[in-house]
Amino acid sequence: MAAKKPFLLRLDAGTFAALERWAADELRSLNAQIEYLLRNDLRESGRLPRPADPATNPLPDPGENPPETGS
Repeated sequence: MAAKKPFLLRLDAGTFAALERWAADELRSLNAQIEYLLRNDLRESGRLPRPADPATNPLPDPGENPPETGS
């Protein structure tokens, strides 16, 4: 797993409360929800570098089909 860098994030109370509710709805911690939203927007805007090997990509595109498992 990649190392994580902690930092302080200041939010107004309304934004914080809305994110807390959203995180609870998705069964995520507030931190995980914020990270999910940021990574999703980075991926969609093309600003998140993609690993060369898709097997190591921790963030598959939601529209991609899972790999075939031989039959």
